[in-house]
Amino acid sequence: MLDEALKGEIQAAYRRVLENLGLTPRYGQRLMIAEIARTLADIEVDDAGRRLSDAHVCVLEAGTGTGKTLAYLLAALPVAKARGKRLIVSTATVALQEQVLHQDLPSLAAHSGLDFEYALAKGRGRYLCVAKLDQVLDGVEDNPTLSLFEQALDSRDGDDFHGLVKELADAYGSGRWEGDRDSWPVAIADPQWRRLTTDHRQCTNRRCGHFNACAFFRARRRLDSADIIVANHDLVLADLSLGGGVVLPKPSDCIYVFDEGHHLPDKAIEHFTHRFAVNGAVRWLRTLKKSLTELNAALAVQPTVARLLAGFPEAIAALEPRLGEVFALGHQLAELPNGLPSEAGDDSRHHRFDMGRVPLALREHAGALVTVFAELSRNLETIADILRESLDPEKHTGLPREQAEPWLPLVALLHGRALEAHALWTAMSEEDDPAEPPRARWLTFERVAGDPELTFSASPVSAAATLARFLWGGCYGAVVTSATLTALGRFERLQERAGLANRYRYQRLPSPFDYSRAVLSVPREAVDPGDRDAHERAIVAFIETLGEREAVLMLFSSRAQLRAVEKALPRSHRERVLAQDRLPKRELIERHRARVDAGEGSIIFGLASFAEGIDLPGDYLTHVVITRLPFAVPDDPVGATLAEWIESRGGNPFMRIAVPDASIKLVQACGRLIRKEEDSGRITLLDRRVLTRRYGRALLDSLPPFTREIDGVSVEP
Repeated sequence: MLDEALKGEIQAAYRRVLENLGLTPRYGQRLMIAEIARTLADIEVDDAGRRLSDAHVCVLEAGTGTGKTLAYLLAALPVAKARGKRLIVSTATVALQEQVLHQDLPSLAAHSGLDFEYALAKGRGRYLCVAKLDQVLDGVEDNPTLSLFEQALDSRDGDDFHGLVKELADAYGSGRWEGDRDSWPVAIADPQWRRLTTDHRQCTNRRCGHFNACAFFRARRRLDSADIIVANHDLVLADLSLGGGVVLPKPSDCIYVFDEGHHLPDKAIEHFTHRFAVNGAVRWLRTLKKSLTELNAALAVQPTVARLLAGFPEAIAALEPRLGEVFALGHQLAELPNGLPSEAGDDSRHHRFDMGRVPLALREHAGALVTVFAELSRNLETIADILRESLDPEKHTGLPREQAEPWLPLVALLHGRALEAHALWTAMSEEDDPAEPPRARWLTFERVAGDPELTFSASPVSAAATLARFLWGGCYGAVVTSATLTALGRFERLQERAGLANRYRYQRLPSPFDYSRAVLSVPREAVDPGDRDAHERAIVAFIETLGEREAVLMLFSSRAQLRAVEKALPRSHRERVLAQDRLPKRELIERHRARVDAGEGSIIFGLASFAEGIDLPGDYLTHVVITRLPFAVPDDPVGATLAEWIESRGGNPFMRIAVPDASIKLVQACGRLIRKEEDSGRITLLDRRVLTRRYGRALLDSLPPFTREIDGVSVEP
């Protein structure tokens, strides 16, 4: 129960924030604070502090203007501290993460009277590895780790790379930089950064001679004292996949807040997708084969390592022809000649297996590859373990530290690649449980650096079971929030995708905005986009009716149509257009704002990503034009496999998946217009299907209560 002391602490902190910042209390915000506080405070525990309650998660849809961040911080932080738990605030985007870290938390600390510490959590790959930096500074250009995979990069980077390394070393050594890639003043290219960072397999942790100076572990030590840890969905999922408590605290010691929570299911699916690029694997195996002489010379003094290395030539010899066979078989199954990555003019091509069912011939090859990669990964893991133990002065492996240390990053890297290969071929060789949704399995043909490549991929079509077991089942408590969590006004689609149980608490919070200040229009120019040429002509005709000083965001469903419309516009209108694929996002927004400030008209042409994360309040955006209902592209292998499975069980995938998902995207697109209480303007939908198809009414009814206008005539919602 929410006892009076805890309730009083939350209420007092809220009053102080409102008074100190001159804010007006919002009804939706107060409801959100109360719902979170009740959910988290009602969690029952046993004598050891373990959670007993099953209603420990609340899911809250709170639109723009609710004040979500302040609400969940004020409600969850006092409960977390009182229960001895850590508060993990997780976002999907860098922009929101930076807002929470650099604006919301400092403001809360300054004005709420609450005493707390906070820190940012990132994975190892975002931090400088001092050991690798030291190797480069010492001029260890013949380092074996470098020679296998990165020597070619070294010749391209030249003086620029070594100049950068000296700058990084000076800044880190003097304390002016904390070793975080994202805080370096200029972007560091991926190939350069890969040579200066590490991952959990390559890192030697406390056995490293640079442990006390390590940027990652310095940041980790700050997490140990933090009451609030700011992270992102990818890091939370990565930590869970490692068993939890590796980068972040153990889930059972955490209360999670997932802001932008609607992204979590897709992030989880991507996280559990496996891929294997055939020619990429052939290249690293051949490089390993060429380097066996060096490996033996350096490491074969250790008997176990010597025995394992002796088996590598046979394993590689078994793999190379197998990979050649699956490369040829993949092209045969897709009815493509070897070496042709795609149909003429395409950058890549997918070949998806219906219902995820892999043909017997490929499944047999996959089974053989599982065996070989299992042995290879076991042997590499054993060698890596021996190399790590060799760094510990208390362990006597028979391998001197100076011989073991340079080779550990390479062996760990190869181990990671072998494990991923094993996971992919396991997924390809297994048959799915007929009672459960199948895995999606597909081939991708493309050209990489001019050479043909075939990538095998396997993915769950849903991460619901994984999230239900390891995240919701493992955590102490959780809050999921976003402006768009419902589809067609209901939470069922999110529950299905995120594994959220019916017993959890769900609520749609009221908006502070008066949506009648905006007009939702389906004009006479709106046509069925099934006739592409007529639809493009209608879009061009509509643009020509826009006012000269309007601030417009026009959202397209395809890049091809965006370019076709831009090309067809008269020059006078085309000069007002700022197209997403022509300019970086930040520069495009700056130019748009500058034009509006100068009293000029500006029209942004954007794709799906501009339906989220664009914040142009007031006069900076007075008209949103949605050219087409935002149905998902039908060639996504994961979505297509799920649709097949639903249809095979007598369901209607269009109504169960496509329409609800389009509803969410439509709400997000319309949400670009009203960002503050005083905002107003128009939303125009140039897709007549919203009036002529049976799902149209459901899509319209899921939108906020805008004033409606059909063919120029006002109508009742």
